Amino acid sequence: MDISVTHQRYALRFQSLFNQGRAMVFPCDERGQVDLDALSERARENYFYARAVIGFEYTEPAVTPDYSAG
Repeated sequence: MDISVTHQRYALRFQSLFNQGRAMVFPCDERGQVDLDALSERARENYFYARAVIGFEYTEPAVTPDYSAG
């Protein structure tokens, strides 16, 4: 029997409440867990900022397929 496993990558997306074209996106697992140790310092700062301003500047984050993760 041939079994092929597809590894789906995901992204956690914080959509701007005021600018539809603006969002902060971070790699995550299927549950939306972000590996903070894998992020750069700037990305970690952006992640914590986006979480802090949910409902004020960004929406609740959504887990989406990460199509850029070739």
